[in-house]
Amino acid sequence: MGCSGCRVRFNFGKVLSKVSVFFTMVLIFTYFFYCLTGLCESAPRALYNQQALDYDILDDHRRILDDLRPSPRLLPDASSYWNRTATADAEQVDAPGQQHQQQPVSDNGIPVSNTFGTKRFPQAIIIGVKKGGTRALLEFLRIHPDVRAVGAEPHFFDRFYDKGLEWYRNLMPRTLDGQITMEKTPSYFVTKEAPSRVCTMNCQTKLIVVVRDPVTRAVSDYTQTLSKNPGLPSFQSLALKNSSTGLIDTTWSAVRIGLYAKHLENWLQYFPLSHFLFVSGERLVSDPAGEMGRVQDFLGLKRVVSEKHFYFNQTKGFPCLKKPEGSSRPRCLGKSKGRPHPQISSKVLQRLRDFYRPFNHRFYQMSGQDFGWD
Repeated sequence: MGCSGCRVRFNFGKVLSKVSVFFTMVLIFTYFFYCLTGLCESAPRALYNQQALDYDILDDHRRILDDLRPSPRLLPDASSYWNRTATADAEQVDAPGQQHQQQPVSDNGIPVSNTFGTKRFPQAIIIGVKKGGTRALLEFLRIHPDVRAVGAEPHFFDRFYDKGLEWYRNLMPRTLDGQITMEKTPSYFVTKEAPSRVCTMNCQTKLIVVVRDPVTRAVSDYTQTLSKNPGLPSFQSLALKNSSTGLIDTTWSAVRIGLYAKHLENWLQYFPLSHFLFVSGERLVSDPAGEMGRVQDFLGLKRVVSEKHFYFNQTKGFPCLKKPEGSSRPRCLGKSKGRPHPQISSKVLQRLRDFYRPFNHRFYQMSGQDFGWD
């Protein structure tokens, strides 16, 4: 009886040993299979590779990098973080409706999915105006860790609306809870169909309009076009239908854009005034921190962007961002910003000021702000 009990205990011990070896082999096999297929590359790594970040000033064909620093709440791998920051500015439409894509890859060349955050429709859009300071405003906003924005102008609500809302959402960067998705396309403000289309997406969207003295804005607009087309007729011949009568040609886009009151009337058919913030392009230059405070309040953000982020560039004549830690140079807008304006007859400029005056006063009443252009 005693020996029988010994045999039972001996056999049980052998079975337990074999089971242990079997499960150990299964775990080892599973581990090697997991790594050989490259799946372990998708696991989050360190916060980011410091050497991968090279903050620099980009030329006219690139946009300024996405953030001065990553959000402390994001913990992506180094390759996906670089893809998020660098390609946000290089991201543009290669052909009508075709977006340039760059997928992050791991060290062994296997694609890595960026699963951090969600692509959402923008909660706020900078809708205008061209040559008002919209690029500067967007770059200043992108310092904020709770703002994520598309680098290039999507032009969805004026050019590519037929591609559908899902196509538009796929252009957006990924955001976490508490972060705001934004985009800017200045031509929306002057596009007749844009207000109804934006409202179809979301009638609660916050709308930011950067406005500037319409006469100065028209000259700046003309200067930009002239740099691309040196054979352009004179400003006077384009602005005036007849030089002897001084009649203004409102069909010229550089003049038409400055009729802010007319464009705002179109938007107010779909959005209440409380959904708009009108940013002064002049104050964005003279007091960037003050205007950015208003913008952050409007978006419901903590006031992170402040005086400490700016310095005034005497050469360009507008504020730039101080250089971030680890960068060799400060961040300033490209060569296309701050071009010298051509000499234009003071009589032509005065005629334009007289023309815009009633429209400006109407805009002051509608917006509840006196921008002091007269």
